[in-house]
Order: sequence, then C-alpha cells, then structure tokens
Amino acid sequence: MGRVVVAVMVSLWVIPISILVNRIVPEPYMDEIFHIPQAQHYCKGNFRSWDPMITTPPALYYLSLAHAACLFPGLSYIKGASSIAEVCSPVILRSVNGVLAVVCSILVYEIITQLRPALDDRKATFYAVVLAMYPLHWFFTFLYYTDVASLTAVLAMYLACLRKNYWFSGLLGALAVAIRQTNMIWMLFVASSGVINITLGHQRDKLDNDDTGASIRKNGQQAPENSAILSSNLRRRKTSGRVDAGVHLKATRSASSEGLLDDVVAACLAIFRMKKKLFVSFAPFVILLVAFVAFVRWNGSVVLGAKEAHAVSLHFAQILYFGLFSALFMAPLYFSFGQAVNFFRSFWKNRPYSIFQALLALIAGLVSVHFFSIAHPYLLADNRHYTFYLWRKVIQGHWSMKYLLVPLYFYSWLSIWTRLGKVQRKIWVLGYFLATAAVLIPAPLIEFRYYTIPFFFLILHSHSTDFQSWLLMGTLFVALNVFTMMMFLYRPFHWDHEPGTQRFIW
Repeated sequence: MGRVVVAVMVSLWVIPISILVNRIVPEPYMDEIFHIPQAQHYCKGNFRSWDPMITTPPALYYLSLAHAACLFPGLSYIKGASSIAEVCSPVILRSVNGVLAVVCSILVYEIITQLRPALDDRKATFYAVVLAMYPLHWFFTFLYYTDVASLTAVLAMYLACLRKNYWFSGLLGALAVAIRQTNMIWMLFVASSGVINITLGHQRDKLDNDDTGASIRKNGQQAPENSAILSSNLRRRKTSGRVDAGVHLKATRSASSEGLLDDVVAACLAIFRMKKKLFVSFAPFVILLVAFVAFVRWNGSVVLGAKEAHAVSLHFAQILYFGLFSALFMAPLYFSFGQAVNFFRSFWKNRPYSIFQALLALIAGLVSVHFFSIAHPYLLADNRHYTFYLWRKVIQGHWSMKYLLVPLYFYSWLSIWTRLGKVQRKIWVLGYFLATAAVLIPAPLIEFRYYTIPFFFLILHSHSTDFQSWLLMGTLFVALNVFTMMMFLYRPFHWDHEPGTQRFIW
C-alpha cells in the first residue's frame, strides 16, 4: 500500500507542474538543446548521429525511444501521428523524467523498508515522499536531463543488491553506467556494500535479532521463540516505532564499538574464505568494470564529448562543498542546537585526540581550498546558475571567505561521519566517503546536480527517526522548490550578446 501512496503523491505534483513548465518553456533550454535533438535523431532511427558536445552515453535516448514507442499507438489514434519521430516532441521527451521520478520514489520507499524492516509503513511512506522533493532531483524532473534517470538506475541497482539479486543488480549497473559514466563508481560501491553484507552481515543479523528480542521484552511484548518468526515479523514491519528506535540505537553502539581495522581484517578473511562464492555472485560487476576500463582506454577519456572542458582535475575543494551543501539540506538533523551541543561535548570529552584530529582536518581543508579550488570557465561565465552567484558573492566575496568557511566544512563532514558511524559499519562509511570523493574530486565544474546520488545514499543510511526533523526538512525542500521554480518560470532575463530568453537554473 505504501508504494501506491508514494506513487500517487509524487504524480500529484509531477503532472501539473510538467504541464506548467511545458506551457511556459516549450522550447529546449540549456543542456536540452543537445539532448533533445539527439533523442529525436534516435526516434528517426538515425543511431549513427552524435553531437560532439554531449558528454554522457546514449542510454537515456534509448529509454526515451522505448517510452515514445509505448505512447505511439495512443497518440497515433488521438493526434494522428504517423511515426514515432512525430511523437518525440520536447513535451514527450521531458515526460520520460516524470515517469522515472515516480519510479524513483517507489524505489526509495522500497530501499527504506529494506534497510529498516521494523519501520512503520506510514513513516516509510512519509520519508519517501519527502526525499522525492529533494530540490535538485525535483527540479530536473521537469527537464530533459540525465539526472533523474541516473539516480533511478543507481537506486534500482542498489535495491537489487540489498535483496541479494546480484546478477540483476549488475545488469542494472550496466544501465546506470550507460546513462552516466561516473555511475561506475557507484556500481563499485554497491558491489562493495554487497560484499560487506555477505562477509560481515551475519554478525549484524545476530546483533539485530538479539536486540530486537530484548527491546520487545522491555516493552512488555512476548518475544518470538525463534529467529524465523522474528524475521517474518520484521519483514511485515509490525513492530512498533519504539522497538525500531531501540534496535538501531543498540545496534549502533555495538557496531560502532568495532573499529575500522577490525572490520577490514574480518572482511578480508571472509573474502578469502568465500572467494569462489563471491566471484560467482559478483561476476557481472567484474565484467562491467573490465569493459569500462577498456572503453576509457579506447576513448582516451571518461567523457564522450567536450573532453577539454571536462578534463579530470584534482578538485579537492569539491568534496568540502558537498559536505556543507548536504548538511545544510539536512539542517534539522545536522545544524540543530542539540546536535551542536552533543558535538562539542563529544569533542571536549575525547581531547586531546579530538583536538589533534581537528587540527589535521582543518589544515587539510585550508590546503584544499587554497591549492585545489578550481574556478571553471563555465562557472565564471554563466550567470544562469546559482553557483555563479554563490562563487562570486560568497566564496570570492572576500579573499578570506574561502578560508573562513573551512571550519563549517569540517563540522559538516565530521557530523556526517559521526552520524553514519553510529548506524553503519566503519568500513561502509569509509567506502561511502571514498566513492563520493572519487565522483566529485575529478570534476572541475561545481555542479550541485553531481551531489544528488551521494546525498541519497547519505540520507537513506542516516536512519533518523525524528518525525519533526523530517517535517522541517520537507518544509525546507518545498520552500526551495517553490522559489527555484518561480525564478525559472517567472523571472526570465536577456543577454545583450546573445538572442533568446535566459532563465535561472540550479
């Protein structure tokens, strides 16, 4: 029932806002001027045509072709369309992302219930609806960009892996990489998560079962007599929210007491012992990795087109921007007064080690923003993006500003690391950080769209059960969505040096 409610709720805003956007902005805008003509070539059967300015693979265009083919019989009857090429208008192509946004919201719901089987169904539904309104994901639902398709494919791959359908997960990983190349990193992260679950998961399973039984008994309920009954009950999510909180808090303390080195050693020993089983399970991921390396070697670059503008760089400041950006979007969780008090209490309690750790992190942050902060030409020249104004008015507002922001970067990342460390194994948290760094650091251009997938992995695994925080976060998302869409639709402007209407965009 939850997935139906989520799909209906998301559809209630996707459909009317899509109609509004297509009415006010009927022509391709920004990157759509590359993607829409390319998709229309595919609709005409011209698969050899390729725009050299497009950097991503063509999977979105094939999905769009399938979408248009499904709509063709109906549109042929209603509008008299004689071919699929006539169906592939900007409106129909944009609707691909509308459909995928609904699918993506269902996947988020399924992942939430998979990760937290004891969570109340109404809470899982509410959390999924809130995440469907994440501003970067929400905004590009109404334009023909690759972001929504990319996120949907990655989450589908991850859900299949969580359900131990590893070969199907690998197939979805191939789709994700065919939509956007950097999803290769997330494919490796998903595979690593699967290996961790296989090699170390039995310890967590035992811990969860024991602690759930204890929590149930503490709340005056009869404990299940065997783990099979318990597992069945968890899958049906019939236990109370209090039990859920108790399970995760206890699992948190026990899991976090095991150090990173313990996790690494235990995982390596288990991998050596189970190497044949793991190789068979994750063979599709290995094949895809080898194929990707061969492609990069043949192509001479990760991107397909505009290689000079998207050359790999050492943009270490990018990972700092992501930490602050994500913490701000999850402000009710990371920037509350109680969170700050707990942070500083923990910091003071663990001195002098915490002081030494903070000094190292601050030095690394200062070095990153001084030597590895890149101002891409696109960032400096394009005043249609909000990043243009953030760079000029905030980061470059004064020579000292980029250094004064370093403590905020440090607080944001330490808060993220601490929160994840309470509910996830240290080795998983390290893998998440490395995957995020591998995706963001090589990117010379500051694009908030690049933060979407790591943000979803972050919030899905933060395991916050505070309804008020989620409500505040949802309110923040709605306010930002209203603002950005109003600016996009109703505050157009013009350039003196170029004809056409310009609009503000993320």
